[in-house]
Amino acid sequence: MSAPDHRDGDRVVAVVVTHRRPQLLRASLAAVAGQTHPVDAVVVVDNAADAETEAVVRGCAVPTVYLPSNTNLGGAGGFALGLLTALSRGADWVWCADDDGRPGGPGVLATLLEEARARDLAEVSPAVVDEADPARLAFPLRQGLRWRGSVADFSPGEFLPSYASLFNGALFRADTFRAVGVPDLRLFIRGDETEIHRRLGRSGLRFGTTMRATYLHPQGGDEFLPILGGRLSAQYPGDAAKRYFTYRNRGYLMAQPGMRWLFPLELVRFGWFFLGRRDLRGLREWLSLTRAGRRERFRMPPGR
Repeated sequence: MSAPDHRDGDRVVAVVVTHRRPQLLRASLAAVAGQTHPVDAVVVVDNAADAETEAVVRGCAVPTVYLPSNTNLGGAGGFALGLLTALSRGADWVWCADDDGRPGGPGVLATLLEEARARDLAEVSPAVVDEADPARLAFPLRQGLRWRGSVADFSPGEFLPSYASLFNGALFRADTFRAVGVPDLRLFIRGDETEIHRRLGRSGLRFGTTMRATYLHPQGGDEFLPILGGRLSAQYPGDAAKRYFTYRNRGYLMAQPGMRWLFPLELVRFGWFFLGRRDLRGLREWLSLTRAGRRERFRMPPGR
């Protein structure tokens, strides 16, 4: 299939990373392919080199680049490979998507492009909302001591500068990656999007989230358990492997420029959280993994 006609500087390449979720990927690709502003190509990184996944990609309604990996690169390595591939294909804009999420309507890409151009943004994100209840945010947002978990907490069309939930529907100007780089393979999963957000913040480039567009995603706020009467929260993934990567990678991030101020606060917050649960083992695990991240000891968890 030939690529759609586009103006110079208007070539959009979407990047999707997937791992053994062909049915979810099919819905994601269909939503990407159905945009009123068409994408020129879709790059799919398959972290399992799975035959069923390949069949889904081959059936996509727009030109695709299928990149099977016999090694699971995680979200970080997968997006690094996909983003570099999109750049090598001459992308002017790179649109990131997830295999378990999808644009909230056919006009999302057009809206993001309009916002990016009007505001001179290096990156713009849609509001990431709960696919089961699009009136709720999929990831609660804290502003000061106030948590905002509903779309109704924001004005229609509001723009949130310097905030973005990467990589769920995020649109980047291609040259942004020359300033911030691509995700760090060592992070594997969890925290890779926070690291890019950190780099964006330090780069001086303009970026943010527009409430004019939405991206549907499974609810992710359930991992954040309230403490201090709900004024703060502590992230506690129910899955042991996710906890491993979350806490280790967070330790690494808190040792980086721009985020070092967080460590004393996290020490108090997670100390309060685990001691309040009388979970000394959990506190020791958090301390050990945070220390490993700060020391850049990027080992895989036992059994992987």
